[in-house]
Amino acid sequence: MSTNERDLIVGGQAVIEGVMMRTPNAYAVAVRKADGTIVNIAARLPKWSDKYPLLKLPVLRGSAVLVQSMGLGIKALNYSANEAFGDAQEAEGKEVRVALTPAVIEGEGDFAGLTGAVPGLFPVPTEKRAKDEMKKGGTAAAAGSIIFAMIFNILLFVAAPLLLTNALFIGAGWAPAPSASVASTPSVSVAAGSDTTRVNSDSNDAWYSRGWRTVKTYLHPVRPSISFNLIDGLIRMSFFLIMIFSFSLLKDIRRVFEYHGAEHKTVFTWEAGLPLTVENARPQPRQHPRCGTSFLMVVMLVSIALFSVIKFDSLVYNFLVRLALVPLVAGLSYEIIRLSAKKESGWFFKVITRPGVWLQNITTQEPDDQQLEVAIEALKESLKLEPAPGEVGLAPLS
Repeated sequence: MSTNERDLIVGGQAVIEGVMMRTPNAYAVAVRKADGTIVNIAARLPKWSDKYPLLKLPVLRGSAVLVQSMGLGIKALNYSANEAFGDAQEAEGKEVRVALTPAVIEGEGDFAGLTGAVPGLFPVPTEKRAKDEMKKGGTAAAAGSIIFAMIFNILLFVAAPLLLTNALFIGAGWAPAPSASVASTPSVSVAAGSDTTRVNSDSNDAWYSRGWRTVKTYLHPVRPSISFNLIDGLIRMSFFLIMIFSFSLLKDIRRVFEYHGAEHKTVFTWEAGLPLTVENARPQPRQHPRCGTSFLMVVMLVSIALFSVIKFDSLVYNFLVRLALVPLVAGLSYEIIRLSAKKESGWFFKVITRPGVWLQNITTQEPDDQQLEVAIEALKESLKLEPAPGEVGLAPLS
């Protein structure tokens, strides 16, 4: 194998009973069916950077990979669900239905959420589709799933941490509480003969009125600081870790994590210049620095820094700023991950991705030989569609 060919940066994601592998210019999905056979589908990827040269620039190219990977990852998930479960359910006379399945997809699939795989819930089609669905169609279904995933993840990983952090700072006294004229309960004066009696209206208020005033007190806007964004990031990371750990307890998701390990071992085999065989892949490590799990950890750190630059005395404005900065956060994180994957990268890039590598002890599990066989077939099929050696496109995340 030539040196130029070996320079191709490959990556992938685990899907249901299978693996999607992506090379710079193509992708392939291999799935093991219920009868033990392996089916695959492969196609070349559109070169957005050829049509839009600006997408070749650093940071912007990361955002382009993000958008493309979101659609491709969900299509791969849908395809794998149909192939893995379709025949068994059709044999029983049942409709193929796997609705709102937890999609803890790693690697490229980590882009399937707000910033790329934040794990979410993705609708899997209720009718079996044709083998060539990924080549010809599925765009509308993928778009619907992307919209659903983005809304879900925006609420869980952007809005909820911001609101909780704001309430925590008010409740703990770390930020100025609303002024007495705003926070205090209004009172009214009642004349009774020559006496004036002040009656606190709070005693006559309905419970929902008192509750609403309490909510307004805790959501009094706090101007974000470094400590505010640090706690906001820790809450976001906690949500992510709780979700990952909870999903890891599910038997079906554990299978996905095993295929995730198979994907990483196969990528390591390729990067080591070894023939793509089960024997060569088996001893390889299952934690990869270019994994989407590491990407998400880098996103947490980058977001803490960027969110501290632009800040307002308004919860709405702070939320909109976080939303607007998501492409920039993703693009910068992508570049850090790329640099950390290079052998000559410095200690800083290796240290910043280390927490993500540790987390892969959960998001990857040791695969068996049959799972390695599926991952290897996916990579081989993708490599077959690569153009002449040396034409390297955007590097996907592992």
